[in-house]
Amino acid sequence: MGIKILLSISFTFLFAFANDSDLQNIFDKYKINGTLILSSLNKDEVYIYNKVRSTKKYLPASTFKIINTLIALDEKAIKNQHEIIKWDGIVRGYKPWNQNHTLKSAFKVSCVWCYQSLAKIVGDKNYLEHLNNINYGNKKTGTNITTFWLDGHIRISAMQQIDFLQKIHAVNLPYKKEDINILKNIMIVNQTSSYTLRAKTGWTKNIGWYVGYVETDNNVWFFSLNMDIYSKRDLKYRKELVMQALKKKEIL
Repeated sequence: MGIKILLSISFTFLFAFANDSDLQNIFDKYKINGTLILSSLNKDEVYIYNKVRSTKKYLPASTFKIINTLIALDEKAIKNQHEIIKWDGIVRGYKPWNQNHTLKSAFKVSCVWCYQSLAKIVGDKNYLEHLNNINYGNKKTGTNITTFWLDGHIRISAMQQIDFLQKIHAVNLPYKKEDINILKNIMIVNQTSSYTLRAKTGWTKNIGWYVGYVETDNNVWFFSLNMDIYSKRDLKYRKELVMQALKKKEIL
């Protein structure tokens, strides 16, 4: 069985424990180099694979669309989840991007140009203010306002992703409740009679992400995975590893 951590024990002290054997077996099975954290709502149960990597910071890639959605709404770069983001007519390599979008559809297909158009409206000064206010990652942007989450200076760790997701769930961020509820709605990946899964993938510079949380009948579990990506064939393992881990721990 995995490691059970009492509520009073901090994440820092957790590093004294060995890797969770269940999670390690999943990573070993697919020969994946990465880290995964599973944390219950009150942190009374926390499981980690590769505890050292869990605190190492990487580009957030498209997981940044989570906070980017809140920033865009707060800065009025987009009015609401229904406003149309008009396609600029440029044909891009991924067919689902080549059309008009709403926030919900843009988030679902991880539409890069959609969020780039919103980023131009937000501007670097406002981004820096938001990142500092919510203590997101290393609170930096980069030289290009439309790509800094893909190739700029911003970095975030798997552990920091967990803390951020917990604030979203608790509506403990300096944003309107209605905007956070919009975000929660568009983050839904799967909803059944027994659980609701909210999540976002990310991929850039050979690093892949899958972060989010699962609300079950009796608990909430947060997860944060990042892994090395050597080819597009590896991308499927982002979700696969997390889903196997959730099932192994009998969360799903």
